[in-house]
Amino acid sequence: MIRSIAVVGTGLIGTSVALAACRRGVAVYLSDRDPEAARTAAALGAGSAGEPPGPVDLAVIAVPPSKVGMVLIDVQRRGLADAYTDVGSVKTVPERCALDAAPHPARYVGGHPLAGRERSGPLAARGTLFEGRPWVLTPSRLTSPATLERGRLLAELCGAAPLVMASRAHDDAVALTSHVPHLLASLMAARLRDDPAGVSRLAGQGLRDVTRIAGGDSRLWADIIETNAPALAGVVRAVHADLTRLVPALDALAGHGGGDRAEGLRTVVDLLDRGIDGLGTIPGARPGPPEDTPALRVSVPGRPGELGRLLGAVAGLGADAESASVDAAEGGGFTVRCRVSPADADRIAAKLRADGWDAEEDGGDARIAPAQR
Repeated sequence: MIRSIAVVGTGLIGTSVALAACRRGVAVYLSDRDPEAARTAAALGAGSAGEPPGPVDLAVIAVPPSKVGMVLIDVQRRGLADAYTDVGSVKTVPERCALDAAPHPARYVGGHPLAGRERSGPLAARGTLFEGRPWVLTPSRLTSPATLERGRLLAELCGAAPLVMASRAHDDAVALTSHVPHLLASLMAARLRDDPAGVSRLAGQGLRDVTRIAGGDSRLWADIIETNAPALAGVVRAVHADLTRLVPALDALAGHGGGDRAEGLRTVVDLLDRGIDGLGTIPGARPGPPEDTPALRVSVPGRPGELGRLLGAVAGLGADAESASVDAAEGGGFTVRCRVSPADADRIAAKLRADGWDAEEDGGDARIAPAQR
């Protein structure tokens, strides 16, 4: 059980941890190199600004990754807690520091809650920030079972799902899933500075999605990138290799340099297909139910508005209209296929029949004919 914690660093993550702990009745003590930040967090209800009267159950170090080791050494020397963890997004450097220089390396376990926001500082904190999110714990070869258990209890107290990994495996993973994506978002957003005035008025959702995370604190992200540079370098080299293939392919398609247009197009299609395959490895990234779920097969007349009427109807009933495929049918109409949850197939077919569409079940598929009008 965790009855008390000390949070060292009251930015977004530290204050969010403190808010979550306070909601669970834990006594929280807050400190920050900027006393005003600690007072702000306290005013938000995240705990009490100041030192605890004695050692707490767990100290949570919420400072930039390159500073975790230095702070760990300091708070362990002061006897701030019985166990120590951190919430930084790089784990090998703090672990190395703990093993080499911390007074009590067995009482430290690395931690990284995989959650955040584009805003920073205590005012951006949310007590619900970690709910349902992974929280990686990276015990070293010396971390005691009791310390690892304290880290696990903190993750669960914050509503997160604890996951144990080796520090190097963690850093390699987040280089690909978090750190390099931030760099690429920043590189894309930086292009907007050099474009003609007013171009931002044409920004669509694609640009907004790609650049959304570029607004993070540049000093914090520079610290993250520096601390995890070895892992980032490998991912960036791989991206660079793809760009090296893409540039001459685009030149060929543009008619520059005498390149083979057909080969250029094959290169572009290959890169796009690889992207589609990669997207499919991310849970929930592709909309729509799995391929083996039932589907609605709908024959739609070619009259203006009929296709839109059908898609609106099935979307309103919970079918996956956004992933619908449309094929031309005889007589100028269309055949539409969209997937539905197995539990909803009968209900959706029955409702379509009630609305005037002819529907029948066939091998788990609902076959919908045009409404009789």
